[in-house]
Amino acid sequence: MAITRHATARWEGDLRSGQGRLATPQSGLLDGTRYGFNSRFGEEKGTNPEELIAAAHAGCFAMALSAKLTEAGHPPQAVDARAEVTLSMDGGPHLSGIRLTVQARVPGIEAARFRELAEDAKRNCPISKALAAVPVTLEATLLE
Repeated sequence: MAITRHATARWEGDLRSGQGRLATPQSGLLDGTRYGFNSRFGEEKGTNPEELIAAAHAGCFAMALSAKLTEAGHPPQAVDARAEVTLSMDGGPHLSGIRLTVQARVPGIEAARFRELAEDAKRNCPISKALAAVPVTLEATLLE
């Protein structure tokens, strides 16, 4: 079984003064959402590709960790994940790193086992696999 999702992007104008719109027609979450040079490289409101990658990675990782914990007999009460995507300009724009941080409340699990499962989820969630060329670090905290 395969699942296909899609998004659309339209860009008008040159790189610096132009602007774009993103849409996710299947979910309707993004509907003409603005993005542009200044929302990517500056502080202007609007989204950017790196923010969207961070959201996808945080969401995928949180779900993968929940699945790993549940499979190990420790279903989590809560998993809070954050992904920070770094866009480096050295040698041309490229993603130079992703920092995943997670805090989770998981009854009955030892910290070492939690860390092991978090590392497994980091390596094996579909978004991590798709971004294998980018170094990913993980900070995992088990909450009491």
